[in-house]
Amino acid sequence: MSGVIVTGPPKADAKDVEALAGFGVATVSEAMGRTGLLGPGIRPIQQGVRVAGTAVTVLSWPGDNLMIHAAVEQCGEGDVLVVTTTSPSTDGMFGELFATALQQRGVKGLVINAGIRDTQELREMDFPAWSRAVSAQGTVKATGGSVNVPVAIDGQMIRPGDVILADDDGVVVVPRERARETAEKSEAREAKEERSRAAFLDGQLGLDRYGLRETLVRLGVTYQSYEEYAGERP
Repeated sequence: MSGVIVTGPPKADAKDVEALAGFGVATVSEAMGRTGLLGPGIRPIQQGVRVAGTAVTVLSWPGDNLMIHAAVEQCGEGDVLVVTTTSPSTDGMFGELFATALQQRGVKGLVINAGIRDTQELREMDFPAWSRAVSAQGTVKATGGSVNVPVAIDGQMIRPGDVILADDDGVVVVPRERARETAEKSEAREAKEERSRAAFLDGQLGLDRYGLRETLVRLGVTYQSYEEYAGERP
């Protein structure tokens, strides 16, 4: 497998990334029309952490982390390293030494569609990571791959410079051209949710606030007393 290392790709504006960092993954995905989510198999190794940054992408051979070494050189302040393999892999391709090098360069965290190890050390050094698997299985450094090319994880295309937002709920990718628009829509959605939260605290039901009683009627859902319901049972 040959490959290419692309240098200097375009990136989302830092101010837009910062704005997106103020919202949760669920809010941002909803703001984009329920798109951009990586699947539930990509899970955090820590809790209570949210990161937002620009993607540096890696396409590697399974069980081989050579291209992660190559990618470190391309990483800088505010980036998130995104790694996937040419076929499914759970080998522990990334650990504490990689995190040390990336943290020194200002990288926000890691998203890897494969295995990760040294998870206790990563938590202790406050290097957040989201991975497909946790595995102590080691890897080799023998096969070429690519850095800063478009990659796909769980059906989502991730290009270098796109915004990666990750928290306890998972990971979402925001195309770099849509970063500002998505931040604005996320702000509007959060304001709407705050109004709903205030209404619920005041005792209003979602059935009434969202007009769902009419939906139940349209779908033929009826109300019955327990006696009526029990009387219909054989």
